Amino acid sequence: MINSFEGASAVLDSGMKSMASLSKGLQTIAEEATEYTRKSFEEGGAAMEKVLGAKSPEKVVEIQVDYAKKAYEGFVAGATRMGELYAEVAKDAYRPFEAAVARTR
Repeated sequence: MINSFEGASAVLDSGMKSMASLSKGLQTIAEEATEYTRKSFEEGGAAMEKVLGAKSPEKVVEIQVDYAKKAYEGFVAGATRMGELYAEVAKDAYRPFEAAVARTR
């Protein structure tokens, strides 16, 4: 009886640690997404202001090309960062269960 209670307690404790880690990780992901969105809107607005102030069609194209390049690079960097964060969250959420899984093998 004591063995099964200790086992259930360990699983419950692992579950609580996993949920805490998951919550913290998802909060970090939400903060990163919010920051990326804020930065993207600011850069888009700045590019639009430059386009509206451009004196020639060539300058408009130059501004748009520059903005598109920066937006693409920012997207790739953001997507890479999000992928890393999701992988980290998954590892951290699984970590409390590693010992229990190892014992069952």
